[in-house]
Amino acid sequence: MAKTILIVDDSASLRQVVAIALKGAGYDVIEASDGNDGLTKLDGTKINLIISDVNMPGMDGLTMVTQIKSMPNYKFTPIIMLTTETGDDLKAKGKSAGVKAWVVKPFKPDQMLAAVAKLIMP
Repeated sequence: MAKTILIVDDSASLRQVVAIALKGAGYDVIEASDGNDGLTKLDGTKINLIISDVNMPGMDGLTMVTQIKSMPNYKFTPIIMLTTETGDDLKAKGKSAGVKAWVVKPFKPDQMLAAVAKLIMP
């Protein structure tokens, strides 16, 4: 059974690029346009991994991560931040919120898929 990954990013084109790479590697993909939309997708469906941007309108990625980690069904779901942000302070905030990996845009699909493979248990 394919693993399901939630992609949360306000850029439709970026979501599409990430989804194509993930689907090509055999993953099922659910897309959300911002943190609020991402939270609505967490409706009890089994999500194996979340990939999120940091800077989004509505609810930013780190706020969303904090809320996800308070949800019993998703508190152990690994989260990768896919962002242009490179600041150590922001990475530290992400890590303390529960982010497992930080991938900087622009990224190579192979780089992202390697991070995904390390975080999703077989």
